[in-house]
Amino acid sequence: MSSAKELPQLVTELTDLSKQYIMQETVEPAKRLGRVAGMGIGAGMLFAFGAIFLGIALALVLVMILPEGELWKSLAYFISTLLLAGSAGLIIWRATR
Repeated sequence: MSSAKELPQLVTELTDLSKQYIMQETVEPAKRLGRVAGMGIGAGMLFAFGAIFLGIALALVLVMILPEGELWKSLAYFISTLLLAGSAGLIIWRATR
C-alpha cells in the first residue's frame, strides 16, 4: 500500500501517463487521417476539373468536325454530354463493385 506522501506523485504520474496515451492513440492517428483525407479531396477536385476540361474540349472538337449549323452544334454538345455521363457511370459502377 502506498503512503499518504506518495499519493500526489502517483496522481501526477497517472495524469502524465494518461495525457501521453491520449496523444499517442487518438490525436496522432487523427492528424494522419486528416492529412490523407485532404490529399484525397484534393485529388478528387483535380480529377473533376480534368474531366470538365476534357468534356469542354470534346464538345469543341465535335463542333469543329461536324458541319455548320445550330442543330449540328446541339448534336455535338449532346454527344459530349452522353460520353461524359457514360464515363461517369462507368467509374461509379467500377468503384462500387
